[in-house]
Order: sequence, then structure tokens, then C-alpha cells
Amino acid sequence: MFDPVKVVSDFIRFPSVSTDPAFREGMEGARDFVFNLLQSIGLKAEILDAPLHPVVMGRREGPEEWPHVIIYGHYDVQPADPLELWETPAFDPVVRGGRLYGRGAADNKGPMMVHLAGLGRFLEKHPDAPLRVTVLIEGEEEIGSPSFSGILEAQKERLKGDFVLLSDTLSPSTEQIAITTALRGLAALQVEVRGPKSDLHSGIHGGAVYNPVQALCELLAGLHDADNRVTVDGFYDNVISASDWEKAEIQRLGQSEEDYARSLGVNAFHTVGGLTPFEATRLMPTLEFNGIGGGYQGEGEKTIIPSRAFAKITCRLVANQTAADIQQKVRKHLEAHCPKGVTIKVTPGHDGPPYQVVPPDRPNTPADQNPQLAKAFRAADLAVGKVFGNPPLYMREGGSIPIIGEIQRILGMDSLMIGMFTPEDNLHAPNESFDLKMFERGIEVSEQILESMIK
Repeated sequence: MFDPVKVVSDFIRFPSVSTDPAFREGMEGARDFVFNLLQSIGLKAEILDAPLHPVVMGRREGPEEWPHVIIYGHYDVQPADPLELWETPAFDPVVRGGRLYGRGAADNKGPMMVHLAGLGRFLEKHPDAPLRVTVLIEGEEEIGSPSFSGILEAQKERLKGDFVLLSDTLSPSTEQIAITTALRGLAALQVEVRGPKSDLHSGIHGGAVYNPVQALCELLAGLHDADNRVTVDGFYDNVISASDWEKAEIQRLGQSEEDYARSLGVNAFHTVGGLTPFEATRLMPTLEFNGIGGGYQGEGEKTIIPSRAFAKITCRLVANQTAADIQQKVRKHLEAHCPKGVTIKVTPGHDGPPYQVVPPDRPNTPADQNPQLAKAFRAADLAVGKVFGNPPLYMREGGSIPIIGEIQRILGMDSLMIGMFTPEDNLHAPNESFDLKMFERGIEVSEQILESMIK
């Protein structure tokens, strides 16, 4: 069996930044590294071509009556910029204070290796186990997985399984694991407001022409009311109210609003309808402004009325909402409220569906309709409680992993998502790290889940 810490360290050395073509060599190295690793633990490995970055697949085959577990992860990482803020080089991993530092340590090379190491140990102990396993490791997660849906469609027959096992979600701490029961979806839009045919002298024409920056700001300000509720007609039509047990799980988090605010560097929260920030980020959809621009951006002044202004918007969606519906409603709202004197163009961007699964022993439990998934949930509950000393929390997460919804849509499979990174890990930021105690405990939990499949 390989040394998981050494393997993750070697893996991090490949600068596998999917968004930047300058890192193609790092992407290819990480891809080949995964391919060889899957072969080393006894899987039949192959590379599934994609327009940008391939998917690496490893399979352990067997009779159709055997349970079939899909393990998911991704080998691409975020850019390491700003490099000067790293205490040690981003792609030169180092262990310090019980943590492994390096870009990708927590997202997703460390958590992914939790399950590959767990699988390796399981197969060492049970070489003849009646269990089929397929490992899917993609290289485009950090850029929205544009090729993944097509690969799922093409491989649909080979990928029919019982559930997906992965760790690409958050836990509150290294002592308190969360099993994610839902992810928010995503709907992006870009808004452009145009006025005069070119930039104008603000002295000669100011006061007569509607400034596109002003018009855009007024439009954006009108998308929320004073209670932070989105004003778009029908925006909340399909939102499902949280169950009592979900609210109780959020209460078990035990974090104070004051501590949360302090950790973010804000002095107050701005939520819908008086919800706590912990409820708002998990249970409600949002409409956020991710960027805004227009006019002169350089040093000093340039006295103009700009000809255009733009904004980037993303909406986080909850179960039963769809990206196409929300994009259409937001577009219609903006077009209907666009003032005379300017024109507006709203362009939909990337999107991803929300995802939700209810664990066993809860009201309205889809997991109980899938015996193998229910068995895995219960095994995870027992293993986490035993290994980490606390039973897991079951809660929705505010982030999005679009491919999880796509797996559900295309393959009809639900996912068991075990949080293996924490707020301390600095995802997408300088000095990203992964707790090595969490790493070893996670491997043990993963191994016990796989063992439950053959009992």
C-alpha cells in the first residue's frame, strides 16, 4: 500500500491549473500521475478524451449483481496567485504543524486521496471482494466541468451504479464532520447597458444624456429590497421550506454569529427575513453581483460619460429551481425596468443544477429507496462517530458542484458527500493546506464505508 502523504505531496508538485493554457504540462503530468496511481491499486485505468482536459477512469469489474460504487474527484486546481503571499512555494509541498501545505492540498488532491487510499487498503484486505468500483477523476472542475456531462452521456451504460462517494465539500472543523445533503445550483448572467455611440465629454453633454453607469447602478439596486429579498417576480416560487430536522442540524453547528462575523471581517449580516447567516447560506437562493465596470479605470481623472457599463451576476439556486427559469426571470425583470435613454443586453452564462438528497431515518427519505446508498449513509454515520468521536452533521451546503446534479440527472445516482476540508484550509487562497490527522481519519472512514458494501 502506498504512503498517502507522500503520494499527495508528489501529486501537488504538478501545477495542474486548468484555466490557464500555460500550465498544460502540469495538467498532463497530474493526469498521468492519477492514471498510474489507479493502476497501482489494481484498477483498469483509461483516459477519456475531452476537448480541454481528459477524465481519468479506473474500473474494478465484476458480475452485475455486485454493488457498484463510483468514486469522484478532480485533479485540476485553482491558480496560486498572488504568489507573494505564500509562505512556501505553492507547488513545493511542505508539512508544517501537522498540515500539508500546497495548492490543491485540500481542493481536491488531499480529499480525493482519502478515498483512493481507503480503496487501496480495502482491496489489500479483500482482494476477492464482491464489489465493483469505478473511479472518475476529471480535470475541469475548477472551470465548470464543461466536458463532464458529455462524457457521462457517452459512458452511461458503463457507469450505472448505486451511488457516488466523494469529498469535495466543507466540514465545520477537523473534529466535526458534515455530510452534505444538498448543494445550491448556479445561474450566471452578464448585463450590459449602452448609451451614446461613444464616450462623451461630461462637461459638454453632462445633464442631458443618461449615463449608462448610473442607469446600471439603479437597475442593480432595484434587484433587492430593504430586507435583502430579491424583487424579481417568481424568484422564490419553487423554493422548498427546510424541514425541522434540517434546522435542528444547523443549530448543532454551535458557532456564534459574532465569531462568524469576526472571521469574515464584517460588522453585521444582511440576510433575508431575519434568518441566521447559517440558515441563509444553506437554505435560500441568492442573487449576487460578482463584478461591475464602466468608464475610466486608470489613474487620475477622465471626465467622460461612458458609452457602456456592465455587471456580472450569479444566482445560487436551491432544490426545485432551474437555471433556465431563473435566468429568464432575471432577464425579463431587467429588460422591463430598463429606463429610456439607454439599451440593455442580458446574456446568460454558465449554469449548474441544484442537488438534494435526504439521508436515511429522516422524513421523506429518498436514500431509503436505494438500499446500497442507505447502507453507505448508515456506515458513514457509524464510522464518522467512531473515528472522529462525534456523529456527523447532515446539512445543506451553500456552494455548488454542478457535476453532482449532472450525475443525478444523467445517471440517476445520488451522492454521499463527506466534508474533508475545513475553513482553516484556505481553499482558493494563498497557503492552502490539509490537516494530516483529518486525512488519516478520513481514510479509515472511507475504508469502513466500502467494507459495509460487502456485508
